[in-house]
Amino acid sequence: MRILFAGTPEPAVATLERLIASDHEVIGVVTRPDARRGRGRTLHPSPVAECADKHGLPVYKPETLRGNKSFVTLLKELAPDCVPVIAYGNLIPEELLDIPEHGFVNVHYSLLPRWRGAAPVQAAVAAGDDQTGATIFRIDAGLDTGPVLSTVTTAITADDTADDLLTRLAYEGADLLVQTLTDLEQGAVVPVPQEGEATYAHKLDKDTARIDWEESADVIDRRIRAFTPAPGAWTQWDGAKVKLGPVSPLPCTQAPTSSLPPSSQVSLSPGEVRIEKNNVFVGTGSVAVALSTVQAPGKKMMDAPSWGRGVQQQDGIVWK
Repeated sequence: MRILFAGTPEPAVATLERLIASDHEVIGVVTRPDARRGRGRTLHPSPVAECADKHGLPVYKPETLRGNKSFVTLLKELAPDCVPVIAYGNLIPEELLDIPEHGFVNVHYSLLPRWRGAAPVQAAVAAGDDQTGATIFRIDAGLDTGPVLSTVTTAITADDTADDLLTRLAYEGADLLVQTLTDLEQGAVVPVPQEGEATYAHKLDKDTARIDWEESADVIDRRIRAFTPAPGAWTQWDGAKVKLGPVSPLPCTQAPTSSLPPSSQVSLSPGEVRIEKNNVFVGTGSVAVALSTVQAPGKKMMDAPSWGRGVQQQDGIVWK
């Protein structure tokens, strides 16, 4: 099958590499234009563009596809059988969808219709879902509403960050896509309309990742893992932003009358920080949590005990 691949960030690279190694013919790549990043704010190609260049593939970088007559002409000239899309970053206008014989297909990292939208992996971790997966569906005019071609399911562990889960799904989704394209070519795929209640994973911003210490330890644990590494969970201390790595809820209540051994009894009000020799604890709306890593303003992420030893104010710290 002749494939024109559309994608931009690093998670899409695994799929492009898998397609290149398959029996399908990748005839080119569509990606976002070069973007400025780093301290020097210099222009850099997207990870997908870099991968395509490495393999000698033509790369197309339209600013937009909407109303882009030259891209319509290009698509007709290239005549791909299918256009797989993974985190491309541009909307696909309706006028393009039926040009390839098998249309545009999307690899979406959730079990649709659960978690349609921009951040399905983070949403699944934050919600405490015990499983998620990758869904391949044919793109239509709606937001992740097209008929399903295939799915693969994976468990979400209690330690998974969004990064862990996305890495796993990228490889599982890549294998699924290659097989699905083969099945499409052989006429062995029956598109199935999405069924069940839809939920939505809205685009994340930095405010979304701010931790509310009034919430329970379990919720805070999930939210921090969901926002690791991006946009990065954070809290505020004396007007400054402190970034946080994953935490461990303690197996006790905050009640001072807990029957657990004294070493496991940590009674703190929400946001109150206790620094000990080998641990840093923070109170929540339920039980305290032990921090793993902390990033102070202008510093690199470090283990919590090291951060604690460098803090001059050892008592009376409250995060908000």
